[in-house]
Amino acid sequence: MDTLVINADGLPVSLLPISAVSWKEAILYLYHDKCDVLEWYDDWVVHSANWETHVPAVIMLKTYLRRNSEVRFSKNNVYLLDTYQCLYCGTKVNNTTATMDHVIPLSKGGKTKWDNIVTACSPCNTKKEDKTHMKPMYMPYKPGYYELVRKRKQLPFQLKHDSWSRWLGLDEEIHATA
Repeated sequence: MDTLVINADGLPVSLLPISAVSWKEAILYLYHDKCDVLEWYDDWVVHSANWETHVPAVIMLKTYLRRNSEVRFSKNNVYLLDTYQCLYCGTKVNNTTATMDHVIPLSKGGKTKWDNIVTACSPCNTKKEDKTHMKPMYMPYKPGYYELVRKRKQLPFQLKHDSWSRWLGLDEEIHATA
């Protein structure tokens, strides 16, 4: 996504995932007077038959959008909770090398929910199979929204525009510009 969306209170609508929209959606928000532009892409201009405009890099909504503070169960949020680390051996993993493991296997009555799923590397997941002999470093639990936001801010971000780090409240050293 190309345009960061800031809520009417000056904070991002979401960090899980980052609230961003395509440049086309941003232009529609602008056209329908639903936002103000805070930052523009200096070198990105779009044209139509009758007009041209720079593409917004950051927009602020004119109406406050209520945040959802409920944490959604997802593969990426499980990895984030475990800080992309196998909870059996401690190996760092990424989105392609990580797997989700049922602490109590499905075959033994385990469920696919926050308090039974941990991040595991493929070798540990294969080694554990459908047994309960391996124990994670800590038992899984449902995290709070702000706990996940704090953990997300510790990881690198791919930012489309330099100004995003300021609006996201990030330290300059922890992000990489796309």
